[in-house]
This record gives sequence, C-alpha cells and structure tokens, in this order.
Amino acid sequence: MKKQIIILLLLILALYLVSASSLNYHLIILFFIGIISSFIGTLAGGGGLITLPAMMLTGIPIQTSIATNKFSSGIAAFSSVFYLIQLKQLSIKTIIQNLFVAFLGGVGGALITTHLSEKNMNMIAIILLFFALVVTLKNKGWIETAQGAHHESTKRIWTYFVIFSIAAYDGGFGPGSSTFSILYYMKKEQTYLKAVQLTRVLIFGSCAGAFIIFYQTGFIQWSYALAMAIGSIIGSQLGILVLPKVSLKIAKSLLITIMFFLIVQMAYKIL
Repeated sequence: MKKQIIILLLLILALYLVSASSLNYHLIILFFIGIISSFIGTLAGGGGLITLPAMMLTGIPIQTSIATNKFSSGIAAFSSVFYLIQLKQLSIKTIIQNLFVAFLGGVGGALITTHLSEKNMNMIAIILLFFALVVTLKNKGWIETAQGAHHESTKRIWTYFVIFSIAAYDGGFGPGSSTFSILYYMKKEQTYLKAVQLTRVLIFGSCAGAFIIFYQTGFIQWSYALAMAIGSIIGSQLGILVLPKVSLKIAKSLLITIMFFLIVQMAYKIL
C-alpha cells in the first residue's frame, strides 16, 4: 500500500511537471530538496538547514522561500499524521489537542515574526540550540519504552505552553523546531519513536497556522509550492517507514549532528 501511494505521487508529479506552462529546473530541484529535507527533518529535525538555503541559492526570494517551506512542511507533516491515524499509533484525542495548540502557536509565531528581525530570531535560536545540545550530550541514557505519563493539570498546562512556544517559533522562523520538539517529548519520558510521531502533529499544526498568515502576504508561488510539497510527502513517508528501524544510538547521533550544524549556520548568519 505504501509503495503504491509513493508511486502514485511520483506519477502525479510527472504529469504536473509535463503540463506546467513554464517548465524549468527549479521545479525538479525543489522536488528533490523536498524529499531530502523532509526525510532528515522527520527523523531528527533540521530540514530547514536544507530547504531555505537551497531555495535561495536557486534564486527564489526569501519571502517566497519561507511561504513555500511552510506549505510543503505542513503537507508532509499532514501525510505523516494521516498515516499514524491509520495505524492507530496515536489517539485521536491526543492528535486534536496537540494540533489545536500548535495551530494557535503557528498563527502567533507568524504574526510575531513581523516585529522581530531575523538576527534577533537567530540569536534566540542559537542560545536554545546550544542549551539543547548540552542537555543531549549530558543525557547518557535514552529510554526504550515510555514511562508512566503524568496527568496533573499543572503539568498538562506546562506541556501545552511548551507545545505552543515551539509551534510559535516554528511558525515565525523554524530552524531547529522539530529538534526542540523531539527533545522535549523525550524529556517527558516518551520513546524516540513516540517523540517523532508527536512532533509530526506539532509541525502540521504550526505550519497550517503560519501558512494562513503567510498566504495573506501573496508571496506563495504555487508551482514551486506543489513541486516541493510532493517531494516532502515522499520524504516524510520514507522517514516514517525507516523510523522504527532507527536505533537510539543512531537517533542521538542524528540529533547531535543536526543541532551542531544548526548552531554553526545561525552563528554564521549573526556574524
């Protein structure tokens, strides 16, 4: 079933590219950017390390790059959430609750980002990423199975606050948001597998909320967005398929590597 869906998406993309009135290399490049960034982003976050710089290198304006990235990331995350619902690996209640909070965070983040400079956002991100890197390196024992969940109202409120904050960061800026989310859920004594699944829900909500705001700006270019979205769906599905086979050692190495490159990239932008 999975292979047939991927083949169908590839056929749809091929038909779309052939019928495009102004076929150019941008569409093909964006398709492969979508696959690679979404695959890596699903497993450890940091997909923005690839997407935004790559789009800008092809000559796509930054505003169009951000809007396109939100659309493709949201569509890819939605495909992951839909797949998880089919497998019944997450309850509908959990998905709806996290989705609603993340959606509000995405809207808020997209609105806030209009009042903050990119340099300030980079400085905030690099501090948070450095802290997350230190915590990850110090945490030698990652859990294989989820521990007992805490249902106290105060802890639930704190959880929603963190989800909202990560979603707001993702909606307004983005680099490292999936990594933050995976680390947070694992800190809550979730397994790596469950942390990634919950992160896909968060990213879908934040991207959906942010895209509504960015769409109003008129920067979205649908030919770019659709080509990258189809690639992102395939990359995301491949990531979800590989996910159960990823050992904790590999997962930790991936997260540390992604955080290191994110810190280097943002430090370079600031300097």
